[in-house]
Amino acid sequence: MRDTTRRHLATRLLPATALALAAPALLRPRPAQAATRAEIDAEVRAALVSLRQREETRNLFRQARATLIFPRIIQGGFIVGGQYGEGAALRGDTIQGYYNIAGASFGLLVGAQAAGLAMFFMTDEALAALMRADGWEIGTGPSVVVLDRGDQVNFTATTLREPVYAITFNQQGLMASISLNGTKITRINPS
Repeated sequence: MRDTTRRHLATRLLPATALALAAPALLRPRPAQAATRAEIDAEVRAALVSLRQREETRNLFRQARATLIFPRIIQGGFIVGGQYGEGAALRGDTIQGYYNIAGASFGLLVGAQAAGLAMFFMTDEALAALMRADGWEIGTGPSVVVLDRGDQVNFTATTLREPVYAITFNQQGLMASISLNGTKITRINPS
C-alpha cells in the first residue's frame, strides 16, 4: 500500500474511531431533569413570539385551531439515536396542556442537534386526537405534513388542506433535520 493511501485512509478512519470510542460516554443514561411548568411556559412564549414574526407562518397561525410548540428538541446518536423535547399546546395564547416528544431511530446516523418544532392543528378532529390520546404516535391518526422553508412561503389560506402541519425552527448542530418517524407525543404534568 502506498504511503499516501495509508495517510488518506488514516485521516478517514481516525475521526470515526474517536467518535465510536466516545459514543458510550455520550449515550450514558443520566438522571432525567424535566423542565418545570414555568420553564416550559417561558420557552414556549419566546418561540411563539419568534414564530409569529415569520411571514411563512402567518397563514398557519391564522387558520390553526391550536398549535403545539416544542421550543427545543435535542436529537443525537451514533448508529442508534434518539430525540426528546418538552412543550405546550396552545389555543390562541392560552396553554391547553403540556407534552413531551420522544423518539428513537436506527441506521447510519452520526451527530447531534437541537431544533424547535411547531405543529399546527388545522381541524378540530386532529386536535381532539391529540387531546384524547394517552400517547400519540406520529404516523397514526391525523396525517402530519412537514413543511420546509420553500413550502411554507407558498401556502395561502386556500391551499391549507391537511389536518396537521409541522415546521422546524432554530436548528443548530450537525444533523440534517428533525425526524418525526417513530416519534411519540405524550401529555405530561410538569411541576
